Amino acid sequence: MTLAEILASLFPAGHDVRVAGGLITGTGPLADGPVHVLGVADRTALGVDEALRMAGAVIDIARSPSGAPILVLIDSDSQRMSKRDELLGLSEYLAHLAKSLLLADRAGHRTIGLLYGHTAAGAFIATALATGTLVALPGADPVVMDLPSMSRVTKLSIEVLTEKAKATPVFAPGLDNLAQTGAILATWDPAKALDAQLAALLATPVGDDVRDLLGAERKGRTKSAEIAKRVVELARAGG
Repeated sequence: MTLAEILASLFPAGHDVRVAGGLITGTGPLADGPVHVLGVADRTALGVDEALRMAGAVIDIARSPSGAPILVLIDSDSQRMSKRDELLGLSEYLAHLAKSLLLADRAGHRTIGLLYGHTAAGAFIATALATGTLVALPGADPVVMDLPSMSRVTKLSIEVLTEKAKATPVFAPGLDNLAQTGAILATWDPAKALDAQLAALLATPVGDDVRDLLGAERKGRTKSAEIAKRVVELARAGG
């Protein structure tokens, strides 16, 4: 689905969502009230300027008393690979954006990520993966790290990584593999109205983060839940 088609299905009564400089901002109405819409469009790379603008918008929402949810739409490139951005401390800006989303969520503004295009690496982690709940549309193409980049970091050959990706979803790119790790709660049906699917998701109570449990249940990330549980037990035992 294109961004225009997604917005039309999410907000059939109209909206004021706009795209400027590759960033999405605006609001749209649901039956129970307005939804803040933020995000990245057109496979825009996320650099220090974009991260700062998005984080500022999130913090402004977090300060408001409305409690309106934030929907983060994502079709991005990776983080911007430029000398300027790296010298300015891009990783800190991306971390600031991710923490802003966590802050908004804790301030009562439920955060929902919706993957509808490509996304990768730092841009993916600082936006979609920093939301409280992540869903996707068919055709979304998330990549935590592509195999050539992973090969350069790990010094393992592409052939070795390709074989590992066949058996271990955490090594593999793509929507199905990411869903298997538990990172994505559900893939929405584009043939059905997206406003109803968003409303149904918002109607579910906010509970504990169960992504590690989903990863174990779907056999894509079998150890995370067990290790996290053990860490909590040891921390509590240590007082």
